[in-house]
Amino acid sequence: MSPRNPTPVADVSAKVVEIERVLSRMTYLAGRARQHERLMAVAGLDLDRAAVAILRHIAEGDPVRPGVLAVRLSVEASHVTRQLGQLERGGYVVRVADPEDRRARRAQLTDTGLAAVERIREASRRGVELALADWTPEELERLAVLLCRLVEDFVAHAEAPLDFAARVSDVSLA
Repeated sequence: MSPRNPTPVADVSAKVVEIERVLSRMTYLAGRARQHERLMAVAGLDLDRAAVAILRHIAEGDPVRPGVLAVRLSVEASHVTRQLGQLERGGYVVRVADPEDRRARRAQLTDTGLAAVERIREASRRGVELALADWTPEELERLAVLLCRLVEDFVAHAEAPLDFAARVSDVSLA
């Protein structure tokens, strides 16, 4: 057994192995510092990756508590609090009273923050459009449908426990 080809935990189809490999590669490419720098250059902004993630999440809905953002981003609450402070000083967010608990605060985008998110989204869309320029409309439609389904299924299974021990014993019994 080599590090490149570890023994599988379960009998996984070759297609699933390939999908996992491709998703891992896409995640790597999308998260690279160089990619972020290009995105910021096209958007005309100077924000770090964590700030962009927070702005995008706030833009998805109503004002949100820092703790909720931390859970959504799978980071420590103190990290979000620090980032929100920087974003607030930059004029991208304000903290508003939580209508359900006046002692708590929620982060809300300012007009500057909303404009920044729109510039980031537009720059990102242009990058995707360039990458997919040679795809047919039918291929794009099929990809959009499948990616939406993939995300829905991942979200549905995100909190489900992974029982690798049972899978290992199933494999060894086979």
